[in-house]
Amino acid sequence: MADYGAGSGFFLSVLSRAAGEAGRVFACEIQKNLVEKLGDQARTLGLHNVHPLWCDLEAANGIKISTGELDIAVLVNTFFQMEDKETAVQEMGRTVRKGGKFFVVDWSESFSGLGPQPNQVISANETKALFESNGFIVDGEFDAGEHHYGLAFRKV
Repeated sequence: MADYGAGSGFFLSVLSRAAGEAGRVFACEIQKNLVEKLGDQARTLGLHNVHPLWCDLEAANGIKISTGELDIAVLVNTFFQMEDKETAVQEMGRTVRKGGKFFVVDWSESFSGLGPQPNQVISANETKALFESNGFIVDGEFDAGEHHYGLAFRKV
């Protein structure tokens, strides 16, 4: 399992529990200082299956996870920040096995100075199109809050 754009590690505990003792969670982040903090947080919380990784999601082979290694990947409130979304979807998609799941939650709008600027918002339809053109099919949508959308994809 991977949390792409893990940031402060908000989801580490729940992902660690979901992966179980035999599973692994890669906490992927581009900011090196956050990678160190994610490691400290995992050690402090006893999350032995969490592995912080420095990754550049927008570069070919920028993720040091083997091709087809992941059963599940998540990307939460990060997609809008990426400049090269096409390369990012290709690179993140490379790591997910056939039949694997990919969950995306992102902002549906710019809201009162929170989240992205209006020109940074990527719509659910644009996100669907990018993932569908890179080997995924939409497996469902889910409620992700008033100002967000939630999409579930499956790798084909």
